[in-house]
Amino acid sequence: MKGPLFYSKILLFGEYGIIKDSKGLSIPYNFYNGALKTGQNTSDEAVKSNASLKRFTTYLETLQQEQPELVTFDMVTLKQHVEEGMYFDSTIPQGYGVGSSGALVAAIYDRYANNKITILENLTREKLLQLKKIFGQMESFFHGKSSGLDPLNSYLSIPILINSQDNIEATGIPSQSVDGKGAVFLLDSGIVGETAPMVSIFMENLKEKGFRDMFKKEFAKYTDACVENFLHGDMKSLFSNTKKLSKVVLNNFKPMIPEQFHELWQKGIESNDYYLKLCGSGGGGYILGFTEDIEKAKQSLQGHKLEVVYQF
Repeated sequence: MKGPLFYSKILLFGEYGIIKDSKGLSIPYNFYNGALKTGQNTSDEAVKSNASLKRFTTYLETLQQEQPELVTFDMVTLKQHVEEGMYFDSTIPQGYGVGSSGALVAAIYDRYANNKITILENLTREKLLQLKKIFGQMESFFHGKSSGLDPLNSYLSIPILINSQDNIEATGIPSQSVDGKGAVFLLDSGIVGETAPMVSIFMENLKEKGFRDMFKKEFAKYTDACVENFLHGDMKSLFSNTKKLSKVVLNNFKPMIPEQFHELWQKGIESNDYYLKLCGSGGGGYILGFTEDIEKAKQSLQGHKLEVVYQF
């Protein structure tokens, strides 16, 4: 038995910002996906995944006892499937900022939630927020605190615009141009990142007034501008604002950028060949890149693995 596929996601803009109410834009990334599978599989990954699902099931049981009005599950079937060795068969790299736990949460909700909100109904803002809230509580098991956005994106498989924490909507993005020179790409840092420690560094920093001011006046301002530029297809302004955002991140989010990439980050800003930004919480995993000329960026980043996500 194999469940439907759930895709990875990329938060193009809004990492950290969405915790503090700046805009964000999240898009599905179909290159990676995962599905729930039952059946005998003795591989290390399957055994590990099954053990994790056991712990997750216990957590969900507590969640529905504490908040029955939020969500309940068909626990009998879920437990039975987990006992039979169910695992999440996924190509989504973990700790890479592309939503591995989000896809798992979406898959579990899709199969085992009672009275679930489905993709086929009219998705009002209330329903989207309700789903985001349910997913936030479910995914907290993996991250300590979750916005619920990754599972939402994976579950719906459509681009989502975050205006603020309680204002989200499905959105359209400019269509891709396959022979376009401009591109958004992923750069593999070769290191696994952990979300929880990065988020706690960020929360600590927010206690300082200087950091809070920078966040509001620079980080949130440029993030919001990038989202607007991208959605309206204004690529000239997009690159100008992405460059400013890349600088702000390099100067103020150093712990989130793996050390060996500080120089590469600076090189992009100076040469204008590409601009780098965090993909997810940082600390490893993927780094997101924006370039007006993908061939130039590839030459500039020789020796690094680039994956093109979106061309325009």
